[in-house]
Amino acid sequence: MTTNANVDTVRFEDLPALMGLMTGAEKHGPAATSTLDVLWVLYDRVLRVTPERATAQDRDRFLLSKGHGPMAYYAVLAAKGFVDPGVLPSFGGYDSPLGHHPDRTLIPGVEIASGSLGHGLPLGVGTALGLRAQGLADPAVWVLVGDAEFDEGSNHEAVAFAGAYGLDRLHVVVIDNSSATHGWQGGIAARFAAEGWSTQTVDGRDHEALYRAFTAEHPGRPHVVVARVEPKDA
Repeated sequence: MTTNANVDTVRFEDLPALMGLMTGAEKHGPAATSTLDVLWVLYDRVLRVTPERATAQDRDRFLLSKGHGPMAYYAVLAAKGFVDPGVLPSFGGYDSPLGHHPDRTLIPGVEIASGSLGHGLPLGVGTALGLRAQGLADPAVWVLVGDAEFDEGSNHEAVAFAGAYGLDRLHVVVIDNSSATHGWQGGIAARFAAEGWSTQTVDGRDHEALYRAFTAEHPGRPHVVVARVEPKDA
């Protein structure tokens, strides 16, 4: 069913079976499943990147800041041909490329090594700024973060900078599963809006709503989509 030769036949409904191949401890199942719908819509319908063009200069960049529970990420990468499905059962093994946090040096298509919360969005800002400095106006930068990451001050600085510099090729998807300790008054989207971002808040399990939010026009401004899913302890 899932080999690099027939990735075009893989459906969203096939992803749980791919995730089921990954066994062992420290799977962070809730963290993984909270991202599954967002990852699928991005890789299936939005991101302009393929295994053959994973290093092309004009590719879209996807940065997984929410590095805990990468099972969903690995499953989607396998479904899209970046990873051989045969390696999935080795997840977390000593000699496996599929660590408990993704490693950009081991997995094709992975842009950053993630794990430390709060690093992904600043790296995304730097990536978007670097592409602009090179005159590359076409590639989009996407960063997937968890709501709990906004307990880290580095994200607040990144949000303010991106808004002030009008980094309109920067897109952020926030998985909101009510994990944040502090939260933001008025909600996550309001904090971005105050810094000049375009914002949308949608059901994080509704694929059509996610697609519309991901493809909404936002000239001159960075764009954030807050994807609400069930609370982590639900």
